[in-house]
Amino acid sequence: MGPRENATDPTRDADLERDADPTRDADPESVDRPKKVDDPERGDHTAGPASTEATATASTPLPGTPDEQGSGSLAVGPEQRIAVGRRARALQLGGSALLLALALTAGSLAVGVLRDGGGRAVAAAPDAVSPALVNSADLDASITALQAHLRSQPRDFGGWATLGLAYVEQARTQGDPSRYPQAERALKRSLDVRPGNEQALTGRAALAAARHQFDRALDYADRVLKENPYSERALSSRVDALVELGRYADASKAADTADTRRPGIPVFTRYAYVHELRGDVRTARRVLEQALASATAAGDRAYVAAQLGQLAWNQGDYTTALDDYARALAADEDYLPALEGRARAQAAHGDRAEAIKGMEQVVARYPLPGPLVALGELYEARGADGDAAKAADQYALVDAWTALARAGGVDVDLDTALAAADHGDRASALRAARAEYARRHTVHTADALAWALHVNGRDAQALSHAREATATGYRNAAFLYHRGMIERATGHERDGLASLRAALKLNPGFSPLGARQARKVLEAAK
Repeated sequence: MGPRENATDPTRDADLERDADPTRDADPESVDRPKKVDDPERGDHTAGPASTEATATASTPLPGTPDEQGSGSLAVGPEQRIAVGRRARALQLGGSALLLALALTAGSLAVGVLRDGGGRAVAAAPDAVSPALVNSADLDASITALQAHLRSQPRDFGGWATLGLAYVEQARTQGDPSRYPQAERALKRSLDVRPGNEQALTGRAALAAARHQFDRALDYADRVLKENPYSERALSSRVDALVELGRYADASKAADTADTRRPGIPVFTRYAYVHELRGDVRTARRVLEQALASATAAGDRAYVAAQLGQLAWNQGDYTTALDDYARALAADEDYLPALEGRARAQAAHGDRAEAIKGMEQVVARYPLPGPLVALGELYEARGADGDAAKAADQYALVDAWTALARAGGVDVDLDTALAAADHGDRASALRAARAEYARRHTVHTADALAWALHVNGRDAQALSHAREATATGYRNAAFLYHRGMIERATGHERDGLASLRAALKLNPGFSPLGARQARKVLEAAK
């Protein structure tokens, strides 16, 4: 037996023994009843959604990771941490294929992480654990079942890999980045038992992408594909990583390859996004409709329909967007990306009251920067008594989430730059945007850097980045708005007004505050 295999023997290493025996350091009288502390290798998800509050407020370090969740690791006050914890606690989410899809900040592996295009589980575990556990209606309960299995079968490398993937999924669907260190340890255990196993390597690709470490995600995907060129998850991960690294030509080739080798929902959705980035909206919608028609699992239908809604919203087609989000919610009434998208579409369609109500429900369960900023701007646009304070609370929670995400090993510079440029410390926005752009040149990082330079009065430097953000043909009204404001600031008045008109023509409700400012500038220029 080699040394790496021996390392997983729970009798040799105290930390690994504690991982394999989740009851070791628990109160003996509490082992067989629901627990309040949410710990990676303890069977403590029986406490239900309320247990997630501990991830934001617990002072007891997790096994093997001193002070990863202690208050000393967070650069925010206790009130903000408690607020984020309470919002996470309220989460009640079904279906492990559900995703943020971030996917505004991207890198998400979506459906391809844990299921294939037909809804079948793909993160197979070799022993007693069925990967269908992580596709069940209650992800927390599934994790509890995996933990129970691994207490009795600690050398099940597939079980550890599946648990790691489940933690990644839980982190993203519940807006809880403290799960990422837990995922990392579970995946490491899998690789300790079986070095180089495909399940753990694809899990590490998923984890790296979720943390926005796209170079690492690409490396892990390539390692898997070298051994198994038809791995759907690795093919999907490779497309994601190339897109998020700004290597769009390579991403297009990778999407074509994936479509040839493993056509299905995970590949279709990525193929569509690559076309959207090039401005080919018609092909993107056709491919997504094809994906939706082939979807059988409720989680897959919700995910693809929500992607269709986002695509329609980006083009200012709010009626179609609302129809698409309705399709998503018919498949899963609690699918948060669809609830968020519906609220944005309602706001753009003029139904501000319903939009605010819907977005309040989203951020209560899903306190991530995108919806928090959107709700804050809706409050500002409404301007009722107390709305300014309510908006400030949302922006403060962005800072709290950012601290939690950094503690979980997530690179959040893009999120920080975008939020802080409009609603926070402008100098920190510029530092974050520069750091992110240095790592990867994408349309999103170029836009963030351009806008951060603009709000700091450095428009001459901003202009080239604003033009870079719109150079691929990607149809994004916020990018056009940013470019227009920067063009005007650099003396290109005619071009600037044209860009602002183009932004409003494309998506007149792209932002409650940005759209209002664009109209104000255009009205003054008449």
